[in-house]
Amino acid sequence: LLDQDEVSKVAQADLELGFTPEDVKLMKIQFSSYIKSIGSNAKVRQRVVATAIAYFRRIYTRKSFSEFDPRLVAPTCLYLASKAEESTVQAKLLVFYTKKVRPTFTSLFPSTDNKAYRYDIKDILEMEMRLLEALDYYLVIYHPYRPLVQLLQDGNNTDMTAFTWSLVNDTYRTDLIPMYPPFMIALACIYIASVLKEKDTKAWFEELRVDMNVIKNIAMEILDFYDNYRQIPEERIAAAVSKLLTRM
Repeated sequence: LLDQDEVSKVAQADLELGFTPEDVKLMKIQFSSYIKSIGSNAKVRQRVVATAIAYFRRIYTRKSFSEFDPRLVAPTCLYLASKAEESTVQAKLLVFYTKKVRPTFTSLFPSTDNKAYRYDIKDILEMEMRLLEALDYYLVIYHPYRPLVQLLQDGNNTDMTAFTWSLVNDTYRTDLIPMYPPFMIALACIYIASVLKEKDTKAWFEELRVDMNVIKNIAMEILDFYDNYRQIPEERIAAAVSKLLTRM
């Protein structure tokens, strides 16, 4: 697991392009949505999409956006995740769906930039090897979904399954996944749901003997995402991407 400084750090090569921590945060959020859109169109399992986003975020704690073009890394993460989760999607299908969803993400593909339009099967296969190396060939990702279901059953709160599942989905648009154990993210989602739905879960949380300060901190991160980043103006994304294009 990583700490806040590690996930927020801007690579030196990106600093030289004028990237700020906020730029990096916005890029990660938008590309998480991009991966999810490609995955939805390709009809891959939700777990594959979640794993791909986790790979994407882990890679950019080690590599720069200027060195690894995120518009190629994103579909390659999906390709790699589909293999790791034993639901392999052919690279040519990902190329097809990448082109299909591209008009929805105009801020990532400005009309003046042609390089990203030319990425093909060969590029994904070559990038796959680079990503494997960047990930130290460690592809196992533990997700909050399974502990969420178990915890909801344990606390007799299965009526909150749909709502908390949705909250967990949105944590993949934040840096929480590489920072906290899956069960703590699941607990934070249950905590938010119980507060919003006015369910008294205090005694249950006390029985678990977890650090509620950590759970509340995770919950605050999730709520901050909803308050400030759920809908990001296109011009803010475009401004960050424009810095990237000066190098490419």
